[in-house]
Amino acid sequence: MFKVVRGRLNIWQVVGSILFMIVQVVASLYLPNITADIVNNGIAKGQTGYIVQAGMKMIFVSVITVIASICNVFLASQASQGLGRNLRSDLFRKVLFFTHDEFDNFDTSSLTTRTTNDVMQIQNVIIMVLRMMIMAPILLVGASIMAYQKNAEMTKIFIVVIPALVIVVGIVMYFAVPLFKAMQKKTDRLNLIFREGLTGVRVIRAFRQDTFEQNRFKDANEDYTHNAIKVYTIVALMAPFVTLIMSGTNIGITWLGAHYIANQTMQVGNLIAFMTYAMQILMSFMILSLIFVLIPRASASAARINEVFDTESQIDTVAKPAKIKDEVSLEFNDVNFRYLGAERLALSNINFKVDSGQTLAIIGGTGSGKTTMINLIPRFYDSETGVVSLNGTDVKALNSADINEQVAMVPQKAVLFKGTIKSNMLYGKADATDDEIWHALEVAQAAEFVKELDGQLDAVVEQGGDNFSGGQKQRLAIARALVKDASIYVFDDSFSALDFKTDLNLRTALKADEKIQQSVVVIVGQRISTVADADQIVVLDNGKMVGLGTHEELKENNKTYQEIIESQIKEAK
Repeated sequence: MFKVVRGRLNIWQVVGSILFMIVQVVASLYLPNITADIVNNGIAKGQTGYIVQAGMKMIFVSVITVIASICNVFLASQASQGLGRNLRSDLFRKVLFFTHDEFDNFDTSSLTTRTTNDVMQIQNVIIMVLRMMIMAPILLVGASIMAYQKNAEMTKIFIVVIPALVIVVGIVMYFAVPLFKAMQKKTDRLNLIFREGLTGVRVIRAFRQDTFEQNRFKDANEDYTHNAIKVYTIVALMAPFVTLIMSGTNIGITWLGAHYIANQTMQVGNLIAFMTYAMQILMSFMILSLIFVLIPRASASAARINEVFDTESQIDTVAKPAKIKDEVSLEFNDVNFRYLGAERLALSNINFKVDSGQTLAIIGGTGSGKTTMINLIPRFYDSETGVVSLNGTDVKALNSADINEQVAMVPQKAVLFKGTIKSNMLYGKADATDDEIWHALEVAQAAEFVKELDGQLDAVVEQGGDNFSGGQKQRLAIARALVKDASIYVFDDSFSALDFKTDLNLRTALKADEKIQQSVVVIVGQRISTVADADQIVVLDNGKMVGLGTHEELKENNKTYQEIIESQIKEAK
């Protein structure tokens, strides 16, 4: 818990909250004393003037209590909400720089729960600590001292009452804490199924698995509900037992106090004050017990958050990154790569070099390692052995920011963000002009359908680009990459949703573009027509480079490439 909180809490808000809380406690302890004086010296002696004077003092102290309480709540809320804001920001920043391997350790639903629900648990505990946990022991000690001053003999009643409270709270915590911890994992499970249902709704309907998915969600939902009902029932059981103990304490104090008053060893006002202090003592124990029920749950949440923060990136951070050279090139030199925990290499002995103005195409069967290979260029993964060089510099000697400036990448799945076409294009270049955006759209063969939209560049893009077809989304994703001024442009099977004519027009426009002519273009493709006009073609098979050359060279001499051509000719027939 302290590790999560350290450096993220505003210390001045914490200090201010504690100071106002101390003022509130002192004033609260002083009020029963005034009440006792009114009864003993005002009502009992019939001195109206004293009652008015003491009443004004009570009002003044009450106002101070209210003001101190408001200030305490305000500062405690500021501190806890600020902590939540900082935690969420740090978690989001950390996750953004996760490698693909690190994402595999935390599924999306779990990361969502950790960023929302777990952070909320910590926020709740922090505000409870600043509002009550620190107040409870101070109030407990202060009320005990004040009660002892009123009547030392009657304080012996707490020897029975407090152990009884401790036993009740201990039993509740014993059964409730494990259930609170289990709730976080059950929340993960619920979020996972709910998210899969939303993102895969079309597949679910296509295969008529809606009943199965509803039952799956129902089981997870009921599991979470039963756990929640059980834990909150156990916690709720504490209230009647504590009420019984507090009522019994009041009866005991009244009974003993009546004897002391009858023997004239105690005044009525002191009895009233003692009962108030007794309730403050018992309430202090109640507050502490509630805190100790919540802290284990928050500790579990803190541990889950720390798991994210403690995850060391597989991509080592570069303290003094190398300077990127002006030359534009991409080179793989004896590169081998294996996924974390895998027995066999995913890529083996990859060698090629592409210079400025050249296009490299990568082709191969499903699972041959095409996407794995290009993921090494922006350092989504690091090679096990060998060197991946960007503009003549080993990518391992560069930091993420430098690599991202040089590489523009279009992934297999076209991803668009909710907003407008222009806001999506600005992801590629934040200060891009409308002319630059339109030029990129022209090259990507997207300008024609964008001009037909209401608002054109200001046309709305729904979440995930759901208001566009697959081909339109791909062309917009390509245009976004082309807006960027990069050295390396990578297209990971980004033409798959395009018809042959659009594919040809796009590749022709790429070759004719002046900016692209000064860069390296890497195209991953499945169709021979997509890769045929590349300057170099890498043929992959089971992670191994089984061919390198032009279309004509490979067509004549490479068996794997010939098989791909033959299979596509048969498909065309």
